[in-house]
Amino acid sequence: MLGLYQHLHAHPELSMQEHATAQYLETHLDTLGIEHFRCGGTGVVGVLRNGDGPVVAFRADTDGLPIEEDSAVGYRSTARGTLEDGTEVPVMHGCGHDTHVAALMTAAEVLAADRENWSGTLVLIFQPGEETAAGARAMVEDGLWEKAPRPEVVFGQHVMPGLAGTVEVVSGPAMAYADSWKVTLHGEQSHGSQPQDSIDPIVLGAHIITRLQGIVSREIGPRRAAVVTVGTFHAGLKENIIPATAEFTLNVRTMEDDVRESVLGAIRRIISAEAAASGAPEPEIEELYRFPRNLNDPAATAVLTEVLRGALGAENVLAGEPKMGSEDFGTLPGALGVPSVFWFFGGFDAATVESGTMPVNHSPRFVPVPEPTLWTAATAALAALRSRLGS
Repeated sequence: MLGLYQHLHAHPELSMQEHATAQYLETHLDTLGIEHFRCGGTGVVGVLRNGDGPVVAFRADTDGLPIEEDSAVGYRSTARGTLEDGTEVPVMHGCGHDTHVAALMTAAEVLAADRENWSGTLVLIFQPGEETAAGARAMVEDGLWEKAPRPEVVFGQHVMPGLAGTVEVVSGPAMAYADSWKVTLHGEQSHGSQPQDSIDPIVLGAHIITRLQGIVSREIGPRRAAVVTVGTFHAGLKENIIPATAEFTLNVRTMEDDVRESVLGAIRRIISAEAAASGAPEPEIEELYRFPRNLNDPAATAVLTEVLRGALGAENVLAGEPKMGSEDFGTLPGALGVPSVFWFFGGFDAATVESGTMPVNHSPRFVPVPEPTLWTAATAALAALRSRLGS
C-alpha cells in the first residue's frame, strides 16, 4: 500500500490527462485478477465478482493539481504537465487523491484474496477529473452504469486536515453545490483623458462585484449557508486607456436547492441591472463548471457509522459538520438514484494538528503522513464494503 501511494504521489497527472495513472492501475488490477475497463477517457473501472449477493461501488479520484510541491518527502513530485491553453505547469497530488486510490486498491486486494468470507460484486471506480468536475460526468456519459453492474450503494472518502487515525461522518448534506461562471463586460474604449467618450467596464465591474457581496448578507436568511466569491478580475493593458472589455470569474457555494436558485438568480439580476445603469451592453455569462451537492443517505450513514466505530474504535469516529467545499462524487449515485455515503479522514500527526499549522487541501505542502492515514483509509473502505458484502 505504501509503495502504491508513493508511486502515485511522485507521478501525478492533471485532470482528464491521467494516462500513465490509468495504465498503472490497470496493471495492478491485472495482478489482482480483477476484470476492468476504461470509461470516461482516463477513468478505470474494476469489477470484482464473487457469486450472488449485493453490488457495492466505491469511488476514488485520480487527478492531481497544477501546484509545485513544497515538501521534504523523498517521493515528492517533480512532474510537469500542460494546461488546456498550452501553459506548462508543475503538478502535485495536493489534495490527497493518491491516498484515496491507494486505500481503495488495498481494500480490493484484501477482498480478492479472501473470497470465501463474502459474496456479491464490488465495483471499483477510479475516477479522473474531479478537480474540474468533468470526470464523474464523463464516466456517466460514457455509459458507466450500462457497462458496470448497478450498485445498491456508492461509497467514497476524502483526506482532510485533521488527526490521522480519525474519520468524520456527516448525515444528510455533506458537501456543497458549487457553480463557477466567467462574466465578460462590454464597454466603450477611450483615452483616459476623455472619460466622457467611454463606457468604463472597470467601473461597471467594481459596482457589480461590490453589490454581489450584499446577496448573502441581505437576501439569504442568516441560518442558511451560501458563499459568493469573485476570484479573478482582468481588464486593460495600459494605465491611461479605458478598455473596451473586462472579465471576472466568480464561484458560488450553497447547500440547498432553493438557496442556490435564489443566489444565482440574484447574481444574474445584479449583473444585468448594473450594466443597464452604466449604459453598457448586456454582459456575457459563461458557466465554467458545476459541482453537485453531496447528500449522504441518512439510513446508510447510520449503518456505516456503526461499522466504522467497530473497525476503528468509537473514539475515532467523529460526527462532522457539512463542508462548503465541493466534490463531483454525487454525480455517480445521482445518475442512478441510489444511496451514497461520503466521509472524511484526517491526514496529519498530533503535533501538526496542535500547532495550528496544518496545510490545507490544494496547498503545496499538503502531504499527509502515510501512517496511520493510509491504514485508516483502507480499513474504513474495507469495513464499509464488508458491511454490505458479508464478512
